[in-house]
Amino acid sequence: MNFDLTDDQREIQRTARALLTARSSFASVRAVAESPARTYDTALWEELIGLGWAGIAIPETYGGQGLGLLELAVVAEQLGWAATPSRWLSNALAAQLVLGAGSERQREQLLPELAVGRETATVGIARDGVAELVPDADSARWIVLVERGQAIVHDARGGGVAIEPRETIDPTRRYARVTVHASGAGAGRLLDGPLEAGLDRAEVVLAAELTGLAQRALELTVAYVQERRQFGTPIGAFQAVSHRAAQQLLETEGARSAIWFAAWAADAEPEALPRAAAMAKAAAADAGRHVTAAAIQLHGGIGFTWEADVHWLYKRAQLDAALLGSASEHRRRIARLAAAAADAAAPGVSADAEAAAGRGHA
Repeated sequence: MNFDLTDDQREIQRTARALLTARSSFASVRAVAESPARTYDTALWEELIGLGWAGIAIPETYGGQGLGLLELAVVAEQLGWAATPSRWLSNALAAQLVLGAGSERQREQLLPELAVGRETATVGIARDGVAELVPDADSARWIVLVERGQAIVHDARGGGVAIEPRETIDPTRRYARVTVHASGAGAGRLLDGPLEAGLDRAEVVLAAELTGLAQRALELTVAYVQERRQFGTPIGAFQAVSHRAAQQLLETEGARSAIWFAAWAADAEPEALPRAAAMAKAAAADAGRHVTAAAIQLHGGIGFTWEADVHWLYKRAQLDAALLGSASEHRRRIARLAAAAADAAAPGVSADAEAAAGRGHA
């Protein structure tokens, strides 16, 4: 593939950056974080819907825009860059999981609603029927819980789940504990397709947001170290500082390259997606955590204050890095996939089933 964006993808990127610069400034992020209910900007959500971004990578057959996962990743990165408080990401993760792992009938039932924002959905990893941190579960109609290699869609209005708001270090996004307590009529529906295909697509989108967080942290750091002076010299001229900033750039660009390849593979070379998605999430989780942490340190004492903006990026990155599997979990998954590919003689074990089962545990 050509590791660059097309003109159309660049236009999506520019449009997203312009919109979010105007409508999702750090002042608006702070307003949401400091409000008791942490209410998202409804007008911004409507603008995202109007641009078709809720369904950008959902096929036209199901009411979406019919673009690829790379276009979706471009939008996700920009929303991460702005640390936008929105249910867009959780809805996008769920839509891609259903698209990849749902049956044709399930796609027809769920995706048209998600593509135009009439209903929203979210995703969580459960253990023994409990998912501890599910983003935007309090406002979602559909909650997709992954456990033991299976994904089950629960109707939040059906009485089969209990939703309990949770406080986290990230005040820019609402989280909840979701507990499954119903069977029979109140039980969820098992997604009938290959779970790994859906999880892989969702992980690429999440990785893209992480890279956006890292990119913004890098930009803030570079601007600060060029402005802040010590001994009459910008601190960015000191090697100890410039080398840290260079490392931030390397990690951010490396993660972005992995994400672009994984997003391309999802639509052009699906057999390469499992390993590519794991590499993308691992690289982005590391970049998101490391780059935002370095940004706080390179801002000096002011970086640790509530008034500084860089901490919004750091806090979001910590939660994003843990969602849908940590960096270490995905590195172990890469090793399992490589071992399975090298050991085709293992009887009765498929790489798909083993890898998916490994991600079904919290």
